[in-house]
Amino acid sequence: MSREKQQEALQKGEIQVRCKRAGMYQILPFKLMRYPSPAGMVPYLVLDKYLEIAELTRIAEEYWLPVKALNGKVYPRGTKESDFAGL
Repeated sequence: MSREKQQEALQKGEIQVRCKRAGMYQILPFKLMRYPSPAGMVPYLVLDKYLEIAELTRIAEEYWLPVKALNGKVYPRGTKESDFAGL
């Protein structure tokens, strides 16, 4: 749980993350976008490509923010969407 990385992502609005994709390491840009939910606006790190669920989970736990890609949404362990409302 890295709150410093979370604050950095929330302030910048975009981050570059080194990910393993298709067997190779790549630096991919994730944009911070806010989506409405019943609990309020929720920030997501959004990637406009497919990425393995294991990598999405690693990024969600590293930045302690929900991550969304073309193949699904992932939350850090032990959290749900309403935990991030209002960030």
